[in-house]
Amino acid sequence: MSHLRGGTLLPGATIGILGGGQLGRMTAMAARELGYRVRVLDPDASCAARFVVDELITAPFDDDIAAAWLAHRCDVVTLEIEKVSLASLDAAARLVPVRPSRDALAIIQDRAKQKRWLEAHHFPMGPFRVATTEVELGAAIGELGGRCFVKSATGGYDGRGQVEVTRPDAAAEAFRALGSSTVVVETELTIEAELSVLVARRPNGESVVYPPAKNHHEHRILAWSVIPAPVDPKLSERAIEIGRAIAESMQIEGLLVVELFVVGGELLVNELAPRPHNSFHGTQIACATSQFEQHARAVCDLPLGSTNILKPAAIANLLGDLWEGHAPPFDAALALPGVRVHLYGKRGARPGRKMGHLSATGATPEDAVRTVQEAYARLEKRP
Repeated sequence: MSHLRGGTLLPGATIGILGGGQLGRMTAMAARELGYRVRVLDPDASCAARFVVDELITAPFDDDIAAAWLAHRCDVVTLEIEKVSLASLDAAARLVPVRPSRDALAIIQDRAKQKRWLEAHHFPMGPFRVATTEVELGAAIGELGGRCFVKSATGGYDGRGQVEVTRPDAAAEAFRALGSSTVVVETELTIEAELSVLVARRPNGESVVYPPAKNHHEHRILAWSVIPAPVDPKLSERAIEIGRAIAESMQIEGLLVVELFVVGGELLVNELAPRPHNSFHGTQIACATSQFEQHARAVCDLPLGSTNILKPAAIANLLGDLWEGHAPPFDAALALPGVRVHLYGKRGARPGRKMGHLSATGATPEDAVRTVQEAYARLEKRP
């Protein structure tokens, strides 16, 4: 029986996901509710998605033969992580549609290419330089005023793969710390707020945009996020405009998250992510359509779901630090009305590892943040 109607893959078809972490797990769960089958490729045999998919192929993300085998058993392939090799995407694309495309991933997975692409397309950003040697890095730090963040061009997440410097003579140490490869140098900004905006776009060009989320980081890891962001409506409108324009310019098929800084009342683009995003986990309880269902709809070329906010919601990340000694007292958190616990099924908690998140609704965004923070505080209290 064919699952195709025109270019649309109807429920009953099979979605392949490159990456079986928590984002792949939650996408798979949403896709299964829609009636799709799901297969995943991940290097970790105990990855978070392993119990909720039809098949797990255990292989590295640069194994193009394994990627082709995944595609051979699917009707469309997508991803939940950027560190997939372009050769693997190419191998899959020879058999089935791959969304987002390898051209989009080639830009996004390399910070230097990403910054230059954004600059060439005239999107607002803070001052930056690209350096490929210690000498170039020292010059870049000097040109940008001394106080900078130096980030490796590839890899790195949750604050990893970056170094803060305050003077040009720190260039050699920073360059070695980041692997002596291409780096992006960004001037340190006075950030008033951090926002993100999520665009879903299907192959026929239809797109929808979620209201921006406001994000709070601690130790460079997202601590909590709330949707809709409690900011000036004009700022929200501008964020949506920037997100939609980037997705259209890049011809994204699937999801695109644009991370933004508010500096001097203006929005500057920080980074892009072509997948579901930690800051939009709140859409599971805040919106008519979660980001994970939207991901499945977009890559299968289904009509996109409503992004309307039904009720403000906030999330708080649960890191492995909370599991020291024994599991956190989740019953205490769940005793608060409107609070939910979302655990990712990861084997082995360790400091800094995202093990799950809390979510909470509220009459206002501020109420939702207060409730999720109270729930989190209850988890920190030990018997």
